Amino acid sequence: MRNLKTSTLIFELSKPGRRGAKLPACDVPSPEINQLLPAAALAAAPPPLPEVAEPEVVRHFTNLSTLNMSVDTHFYPLGSCTMKYNSKRNERLAGLPGLAELHPYQPESSLQGILQIFYELQQFFGEISGLPAVSLQPAAGAHGELTALMVAAAHFRTIGQKRTKILAPDSAHGTNPASAKMAGFEFVTIKSTPQGNVDMDDLRAKLDDTVAVFMITNPNTLGMFDKQVGEICKLVHDHGGLIYLDGANMNAILGIARPGDFGADMMHYNPHKTFSGPHGGGGPGAGPICVTETLRPYLPCPVVEKNDDGYCLVYDNPTTIGRVRSFFGNVGVLIRAYCYISTHGPDGLKRVSETAVLNANYLLSKVKHFLPVPQGARCMHEFVASGAALKKAKGISAMDVAKRLLDYGFHAPTVYFPLTVAEAMMIEPTETESKETLDSFAEVLFRITEESGDLLHEAPHSTPISRPDEVRAARQPIIKWTPATA
Repeated sequence: MRNLKTSTLIFELSKPGRRGAKLPACDVPSPEINQLLPAAALAAAPPPLPEVAEPEVVRHFTNLSTLNMSVDTHFYPLGSCTMKYNSKRNERLAGLPGLAELHPYQPESSLQGILQIFYELQQFFGEISGLPAVSLQPAAGAHGELTALMVAAAHFRTIGQKRTKILAPDSAHGTNPASAKMAGFEFVTIKSTPQGNVDMDDLRAKLDDTVAVFMITNPNTLGMFDKQVGEICKLVHDHGGLIYLDGANMNAILGIARPGDFGADMMHYNPHKTFSGPHGGGGPGAGPICVTETLRPYLPCPVVEKNDDGYCLVYDNPTTIGRVRSFFGNVGVLIRAYCYISTHGPDGLKRVSETAVLNANYLLSKVKHFLPVPQGARCMHEFVASGAALKKAKGISAMDVAKRLLDYGFHAPTVYFPLTVAEAMMIEPTETESKETLDSFAEVLFRITEESGDLLHEAPHSTPISRPDEVRAARQPIIKWTPATA
């Protein structure tokens, strides 16, 4: 039974004079406010805050929190985002007073515990990636991409080479071209083959001595490991360029393949996808990067090092690209990653990826009979089904299917990405879901494909709002309350 009243706007619940607590009259001398504060600090009128009682506030926000879909409440097969369940233990550990109450301006001698965690986390990330030099500073995956490209630019400036282009496949995440542009490069797209791999002929045709970096996601956004990656790395290196590994899909290869071993020079991690950080809403995030020893001199400062006196933050580096985030990075997210990696250990991380791949292939085997998967009889941690045939036969689009899933209590998969698959539905079950959940999802997905177009075009039918104007919502968001005019 849902309390609908308390999930209206809190401003609509407001009644003049209502308070969370009413204090007794003051029985000591009380000067006027203008005697305590300078005139410049005083507002002409109180701010228009809602006036509500404490139970109304608690019920309002508690009920609002239950309206959202989350990994804690629903299966969330959002491809390319690795929406896996993460242990609450890591939340509790990150919230321990000895960590949560630290202040970045404390003397280093009083920060030895957190600096040890960061130092060891740098070692973990370096070992997992095969790239030994690590910066924990970037604030998100895309920020990690940008930071790494800035590192690459600094490297080429230092060796006196003017390189202006970044290459990436047409199945790349949209952040790749955005990061390239922000770092001052021209972005060039490389075609994919019908099988979903990098088109080697197109790559060879576009490689020259102006190419700084080839950005590759491997496993790629089709959920496939491009086995040409060794040849790709050699080709790019032979032309003097660098390889950037978009680490968004690392959940598929932990403990199995290391980007540094197959030729990458730089990469980022998404701790919120792979290592237990909270996920969604644009943050909080972190995007630590790992690079080769050759690129170490250009990493952002500070980095954590260990000497005879303990752990320290090292700022003294004349070739660094500088600081890219305040203080030490997103400390809370990094602590969760440390806890996750420490808990699983090398063998446990490998099992994470093996189970993620097994779950994805199981679901693929159930789905491909009614939603074709153009690339891959097998997949890594995710796969991309196509609703093109369904749309042609019944007029039902990938968006219709995604919206209808909400009525059955499942979060929708990623749709219309990658752009190389018509009516794409990118499904990633992750390692944390049971066989029963996967069976239930596949059954519902099949049932939806059997439903009428008229029913699906109007879906979802169980939510307060069915189909908002998503383009307008993205371009003209209304994110604050405005009092109604008389």
